[in-house]
Amino acid sequence: MSYRVSYRGSDGFSLGPIGVLILINLLLLIVTLIVPDLRYTLGLSPYLLGSRPWTMITNMFIHAGIWHFFTNMITLYFFGSYLSRLIGNRNFLVIYFLAGLLGNAVYLLLGPTYSIAIGASGAVFGVAGALTVLRPKLTVFIIPIPVPIPLWLAVLGGFGLLSIPALGNNIAWQAHLGGLVLGLVAGFIFRKRPRWFY
Repeated sequence: MSYRVSYRGSDGFSLGPIGVLILINLLLLIVTLIVPDLRYTLGLSPYLLGSRPWTMITNMFIHAGIWHFFTNMITLYFFGSYLSRLIGNRNFLVIYFLAGLLGNAVYLLLGPTYSIAIGASGAVFGVAGALTVLRPKLTVFIIPIPVPIPLWLAVLGGFGLLSIPALGNNIAWQAHLGGLVLGLVAGFIFRKRPRWFY
């Protein structure tokens, strides 16, 4: 979905799919800050999935707070913008949502039964994984590291910092793992396809 607003002397402004995703996440962040209980209604729980199947999708748009939202959305903006330029908006959205869904599926299999997972991290890890495969020599700046580092190191390091030490804590590392695996596989698939195909 894209919204276009034209300005005199320009070709117009398009919000684009990444802008729409960020906007939806922002709106739902505001709503859940006002009505915190919605996180439980829209979050994914292995125990409640049978009665709340919509949470396989809605949990990807709900965040635990402003910092959780900010880190996911800033990563989505930079990595997602680059990836969508490489493979197109439609393919970007396919990777994003499939990574989120696989992340959720892995969480259902490996996560605590009586728990609720929220956040776009699985989908964002999918985007990062695909970009890592398609641009393995790309370097990025990660705060507070003062020098550029390889993207693959940033992604795997981020996965380790946000996932492995979180065993037993409140971070859904299972969703990160599922999203990352989907992204890596998708990256290899697109790497083997001729550029004109997408």
